[in-house]
Amino acid sequence: MTIKFGFNHMINPALTPDQLVDAAVALGAVAIELRNDVGDMSLKDAATAARVGARARDAGLEVVSVNALYPFNVWNDERARQTEALAALAAAAGATGLVMCPLNEGKMLEDTPEKAASLRAALTAIRPILAAHGLKGFVEPLGFPVSSLRSKAYALSAIDDIGGADIFSLVHDTFHHTGAGEAPVFAARTGLVHISGLEDPAIGFDDMLDGHRVLVGPKDRLGNVEQLRRLYADGYDGIVSFEPFAREVHDLADPIAAVRDSMAWLREAVAA
Repeated sequence: MTIKFGFNHMINPALTPDQLVDAAVALGAVAIELRNDVGDMSLKDAATAARVGARARDAGLEVVSVNALYPFNVWNDERARQTEALAALAAAAGATGLVMCPLNEGKMLEDTPEKAASLRAALTAIRPILAAHGLKGFVEPLGFPVSSLRSKAYALSAIDDIGGADIFSLVHDTFHHTGAGEAPVFAARTGLVHISGLEDPAIGFDDMLDGHRVLVGPKDRLGNVEQLRRLYADGYDGIVSFEPFAREVHDLADPIAAVRDSMAWLREAVAA
């Protein structure tokens, strides 16, 4: 299996979007993910989105997503405006879809009828906005104990209840999959995979934070290799996108070289 690597802008938030394109080309990735939350390097306006998107396409790269709509499952007038604006940026960049993350603030934790209705109402409202811009919605359950949507099965139930499988698919994030403790991988319903590693032996899976997310290597505790093997065995054939949040990765003298090493290690390990 040839891994189709993507570069989320979180590989190094100090890169400009143009430098992200260049790095992806140099290392043989096939896709990039732009973000709206990396400070001065965020995707902010349609002109920049169109220029970077054209640069990526000319280089043979897919702009697989803009990351992220948050918190997508709390629907109100502000979220409607945010969704429309972000969808317009994603469309200007020629992106395939929009990553959608749930409220992650220790609220809406119980699986109540109100929470289920809120999720379905949000998906119902977001669907026509994405469709109008020619976009997919990549729903990313977050495995943190404070997340309002941890389970991929719960997300799929809502997607199916609104008849949204034509627009919405899952993000399988290896970090969040382990954090949520959810066994099934739902490869057939997965539109995008995010990978990162955890190496610190002192960190429990319930205590993991974004700042612990490093590149994937031989000391990984999250089972990235096993998760990828299961996804591939079950038919997944999409992008596998690096998303390390750890400052220790971003502050490396040459973080792109470290990504190259992780790519090489993963290719060998998954194929073994």
